[in-house]
Amino acid sequence: MTLPRPALLGLAVAIGLAGCAGLPDQRLANEALKRGDTALAQQNYQQLANLGYTEAQVGLADIQVETRDPEQIRQAEATYRAAADTSPRAQARLGRLLVVKPDSSEAERHEAEGLLQKAFANGEGNTLIPLAMLYLQYPKSFPYIDAQKQINQWKAAGYPEAGLAQVLLYRTQGTYDQHLDDVERICKAALNSTDICYVELATVYQKRAQPDQQAELLKQLQAGYSRGTVSAQRVDSVARVLADPTLGKTDEKTAQALLEKIAPAYPISWVSLAQLLYDFPELGDVDKMMEYLDKGRAADQPRAELLLGKVYYEGKLVLPDAKKAEQHLLKAANTQVSAHYYLGQIYRRGYLGQVEPQKAVDNLLIAARGGQASADYALAQLYSTGRGTVPNPVNAYVFSQLAKAQPEPPQTALDLAATAEQQLPPDQRAQAMQLLQQEQRVRGAMSPNNNLALHALQEEDGEDQSL
Repeated sequence: MTLPRPALLGLAVAIGLAGCAGLPDQRLANEALKRGDTALAQQNYQQLANLGYTEAQVGLADIQVETRDPEQIRQAEATYRAAADTSPRAQARLGRLLVVKPDSSEAERHEAEGLLQKAFANGEGNTLIPLAMLYLQYPKSFPYIDAQKQINQWKAAGYPEAGLAQVLLYRTQGTYDQHLDDVERICKAALNSTDICYVELATVYQKRAQPDQQAELLKQLQAGYSRGTVSAQRVDSVARVLADPTLGKTDEKTAQALLEKIAPAYPISWVSLAQLLYDFPELGDVDKMMEYLDKGRAADQPRAELLLGKVYYEGKLVLPDAKKAEQHLLKAANTQVSAHYYLGQIYRRGYLGQVEPQKAVDNLLIAARGGQASADYALAQLYSTGRGTVPNPVNAYVFSQLAKAQPEPPQTALDLAATAEQQLPPDQRAQAMQLLQQEQRVRGAMSPNNNLALHALQEEDGEDQSL
């Protein structure tokens, strides 16, 4: 799922307005975004934008991107384009947006390269990591670029981002675990200049089962947060690393303590606390979890609606209620990809009284294209069994192959893929292969669970949020 992100772009104009009575305050907008108060940030940005400040218009576009709503992202792209001739910040933002644009064209990829190179030349930070992402994701579009050689050149030139670009390469190539020593070395050196390294180092120590090193890192993290040099979002991200069973032995109690400290000033963490109690019921009862969710919903956090919908969908801690689940998931669906997965399953399984195959397909396809691994398997099941609709062997083959291609697919997905391949009529194989390739092209290239990839879209100064 797509998560709330730290600082994207530092605003450079209207700083002097901060102390002027009666005028909107861009610094206030920046601080509001840091604590997740997009309404206050948007109010101040809007007033400045109405006064003609280009950078405030770009700030509004950043908030539009944060919604993950396709229409608002299109509007944001138009805003960035309008400002790119005069604003290096807009150049960088547009370049970053094009890097992760699903099904981007060849022209857009080369446009992204040019924009990021221009923004870098104009002194904008955090442009090399998106460039590295571009080269790693689309090697056929840049056959003259060897990503590793390019990163080595950036290292030789002394650019601070080069180290993080190297870590991104390890993640993209699936060699992260083989280079934990190098990741540790890179991120220790960069820790004071970029707080994403707290997340990377916490991941390294979790994977290595090094509690002493982890404890020392957490002391630094909390000290930095107290001084205001580490964002609450980074603390939240580290807490999630500690609670992630896929990274090693969990330390959920420490995660809980970190989140409880920051949640009053950073409402997003109320939802992280609720998720923690959902995953580790021994940390608190259902009433406490619901209390956290209520606080998250009061702060207009879509993740709270998503988790509440999931709670009613799965029925582990409360009685299952498909209608309530649907209500909360619909509220979350504009920004939370996983909400579409659960909605698709509700409609596919007929939990509301009857199977609704078109609604199921619409939602599961959004989820699958957004990186929800289980959605392809659900689509393959729908087209294979034909429950509520006519079986479609071509689509069953396409989505079963996509499910099979997921990292560590379950045996059920492998079995379904084998069955779908056997049942595909020979005269429809060419059509199925064409559709499979088409769907693969549509998929976005960026993994939503890659913290460093997301950081590639975020500004170093920690002032405002987007993407």
